[in-house]
Amino acid sequence: MECLQSGAQGIERICIAEGNGHARIRQIVAMAEQRGIPIKYCARRELDRLEPSLPHQGVVVVVKSAHYSDLSSILSNIQHSEDNALLVMLDGVQDPMNFGAILRTAEAANSDAVIIPKDRAVGVTAAVHKASAGAAAHVPIVRVTNLARTLDTLKDAGIWIAGAAGDTSSLYTDVDFNIPLCLVLGSEGTGIRRLVKKKCDYLVHLPMLGKIASLNVSVAAGILLYEVVRQRRTG
Repeated sequence: MECLQSGAQGIERICIAEGNGHARIRQIVAMAEQRGIPIKYCARRELDRLEPSLPHQGVVVVVKSAHYSDLSSILSNIQHSEDNALLVMLDGVQDPMNFGAILRTAEAANSDAVIIPKDRAVGVTAAVHKASAGAAAHVPIVRVTNLARTLDTLKDAGIWIAGAAGDTSSLYTDVDFNIPLCLVLGSEGTGIRRLVKKKCDYLVHLPMLGKIASLNVSVAAGILLYEVVRQRRTG
């Protein structure tokens, strides 16, 4: 439903399990018919073959390919906005569940875009869409070749870069986020890479008061994004 409501292009067809007359399914059918998207009714085992790794709940949308946004268009939109920019950059996040969860929080926090690298990171997959609970259809996702050069481009556009790292003394609540901002989060295992970290204007950490050394990256993203929201609503 979120994919249809977003006006996403490239939808080839919607496959629905035979005999599935749930009200939400009927709503999906009506939306698809309004847009002229073909609907195919098929046996549930056929849906299982389309996406064997995920539960499909009786409906699958088939798209031509993942759609990525253009960074220059995102920056143009930011420059014409009265609000401070809020971007999220993910340096090597490989778990689709984490990526999807981050997209959901980024959309809820009204982020302008999420930036990911083309290599050594998960892209937009069916699992990411499902984990995002529809947010992947709404928040722009930019895929770039080089994160360090992209950070230079963001700086040229007047955007400050804040990286999340455990080896810094600056607490995340002590830093001013009420500025044009890009939050950088690293991979699940190694964090932000050295060259990307050097490009950050400042680094912040989340206090770890127990015995483990770090939080799940999607949890860290949620805490940081909503600290930005808190500061901008009260600042």
